[in-house]
Amino acid sequence: MLSKKVVTVAVLAAVLTWSTIMIVLGHAAAAAVLLPSLGLLVQQIVQALTASGGPARSADVGPAGTDGQEGTR
Repeated sequence: MLSKKVVTVAVLAAVLTWSTIMIVLGHAAAAAVLLPSLGLLVQQIVQALTASGGPARSADVGPAGTDGQEGTR
């Protein structure tokens, strides 16, 4: 099974390669539109790779009990 980091790097490489191909083929306008989302992608990947803990827990836990049933009011 592939590790999370290997998959992340593969996705990043595929996106950056596709962007480079678009620029080389003359689609600079399309690439310029995608730059903000590419920057966000890189930022999120770096943040995921450098996070010290596990996945973030949701703040909205709700009144569910340990058995998954909704608590009584």
